[in-house]
Amino acid sequence: MNNFFQINLKNVTKNFEGLDVPVLKNLSFNINASEKVAILGSSGSGKSTLLHIIAGLDSPSDGKVLFNNLDMGNLSDNKMAKLRNQHIGFVYQSHHLLNDFSSIENVMMPLTVRRGDYLEDFNQAKKVLKKLGLGKRLNHFPHQLSGGERQRVAIARAMVTAPDLILADEPTGNLDHKNANLIFDSFLELADEFKTAIVLVTHDLSLAKKMKKNYLLASGKLKSN
Repeated sequence: MNNFFQINLKNVTKNFEGLDVPVLKNLSFNINASEKVAILGSSGSGKSTLLHIIAGLDSPSDGKVLFNNLDMGNLSDNKMAKLRNQHIGFVYQSHHLLNDFSSIENVMMPLTVRRGDYLEDFNQAKKVLKKLGLGKRLNHFPHQLSGGERQRVAIARAMVTAPDLILADEPTGNLDHKNANLIFDSFLELADEFKTAIVLVTHDLSLAKKMKKNYLLASGKLKSN
C-alpha cells in the first residue's frame, strides 16, 4: 500500500457502438485511500463498465482517469498490467479460481507473478487465508470447497498483495444472505487492517449500508444515495 493513494475520474464519458446514449456521461469521481464506496444501479446502468475503466481494463471515450496523478490513458499495456498487479485487486461474483491449483497456490498467484521469494509469498498467502478462516483448507482444491469457502479464497487472492484498492463486482452474489454477510464482514475487516480502499458494485442494500459512501449510477451519472 502506498502512503499516498487516489484515483480521479475527470469528465469520463463512455460510448458503445449501437447505443444511442453514453453509458457514462461526463462523470467525475474520486477514490481516496482506505475509502469504502458502494455503487448501486439497475442492470445495464454501467456499473461494471465503470469498474473496468477505474482498473484500466477499458478506456473512456472521453475524459481521463488519474492514478496518483498519473494519466492511465498514457500507460503501455505492460505498465498498466504492472500497476494493476501492484495496486489493485479484484473480486467478482464468480470466484474464477484455477481448478488445478490448491487454495494457497491460487492465493499466491499475484505474488508469483512478481517473482518474489517463494517462502515469503507462501507465508503471506497462508496468513491471509488464516485471517479469512481457511487455515485448514490451504491444500484443498476448489472442487473440495463450499461456495462460501471458494469465495473466501478469491477474496484472499485479491487481498494477498495488500493492494491500495479492491474492485468488487457483486462479490457475494452467488451466496445466501447469511453467508454473504459473514464473508463480506471478514472482507471488510481485512481491508481495514490493510488500509485498502473498496469500490463495491452490488444490488444488495444490506452490503451497501456497510460502506461509508453510497452512490447511485443512473443515466450515466453518479449521485449520492
